[in-house]
This record gives sequence, structure tokens and C-alpha cells, in this order.
Amino acid sequence: MKLTTRQLTLCAVLTAMALALSYLENFFPLSLAIPIPGIKLGLANIVTLFALYALGPGQALLILLARCLLGAVFAGNMNALIFSLLGGVTAMGVMIALSRLKRLSVYGVSVGGAAAHNCGQVAAAVLTLGNTAPLYYLPVLLGVSLFTGALTGLIAACLFRALAHTRLWGV
Repeated sequence: MKLTTRQLTLCAVLTAMALALSYLENFFPLSLAIPIPGIKLGLANIVTLFALYALGPGQALLILLARCLLGAVFAGNMNALIFSLLGGVTAMGVMIALSRLKRLSVYGVSVGGAAAHNCGQVAAAVLTLGNTAPLYYLPVLLGVSLFTGALTGLIAACLFRALAHTRLWGV
């Protein structure tokens, strides 16, 4: 994939925004409101959704991979990279497929991505632990993904409306 300077710069800015949202999310632990360990809103997914719709699947995947890798490096936790990558790439694949269904809104794409992300992370846990015990937690995570996916989809839809008439949209 060959990127123009403008596209590469926009990818870098969006990657930085996704990293910042991911970092900020740590200051608002969702587990205080919903006592379920390990859940997050997935605010970085707002940037991923924007990139998917505004830039296309290739650049959105590039931003996702950069965010996963840099997030693990900055957090100093390379062990978490497999969870981030498996969750993120699974979610991206599902969101790309769902975004091609013209009758499905960004809300549906976001919920599908959130559910797929949880499936990918549970798969990473199964691979890491070497047993299937994490699969018992999957129904809980999928239930939460309905809420988190809808919320990030709502925020993304508001962002799309706000940016609809700017030069940034459809770069």
C-alpha cells in the first residue's frame, strides 16, 4: 500500500489519538460501575471506526496494528500484545465485513467489532493458558460488548456527523 504524505500524516495522527484514548480509558475504570473484571469501553475503537469509514480498510488496519504495537511498548507489557492483536485484528475483520452491508449502521458495525474483539481476546487467553476455562467468561463479555459497542458506535456516529462537511472526511 502506497500512502501519500497527507495520508501517512493522518494515519500517524489517528494512531496517536487512539493511543491517547486507550491511555485515558485507564483513568475511568468501567469496573467501578459494572463489577466485571477486565472490561473497558474501547474508546480507541472510535478512531478505528472513523479510519475504516473515512480512509478504508487498509489504512484502518495499519492504524490498528500501530496502536496495538505502540500501546504494548509504551505500557511496557509485551505480554499483552497477543491479546491486543488477536482482539483487534478479529474485530477489524468483522467490522470490515459488516461495514460492507449497506443496511447496517455504524452502531451495528461497532457492536459486532466489540463482540469480535472479546472473542479474539478470549481466544488469546485460551492459547496463553493452554485450556478452555476462559470460554466460560465469554458470554459475560459478549453481553457487555452490546453496551460498549453501542456506546462507541454512538460517539462515532456523532463524530461522523460533526465531520461530514469538513475536508478531513473522505481524505
